[in-house]
Amino acid sequence: MEKKPSKKKFAVEAGESISDCLDRMEKEGYTPVRRMEEPVFHEVKRNGRLEPEVKEQRIVFEGKIIK
Repeated sequence: MEKKPSKKKFAVEAGESISDCLDRMEKEGYTPVRRMEEPVFHEVKRNGRLEPEVKEQRIVFEGKIIK
């Protein structure tokens, strides 16, 4: 039997609610221990230069394996 990692990150996917993500975590045998918001960048051309700009915030949960 393959051993699961003790910690794993789960991102809320496009079109998925937070509760859907938490349900997915539980089905895989993990419980949330930390919620993070990570910026997603894209490049925008301003004054002839490409500059990074925040496109959206991505919610990521860190899960710990349920014993």
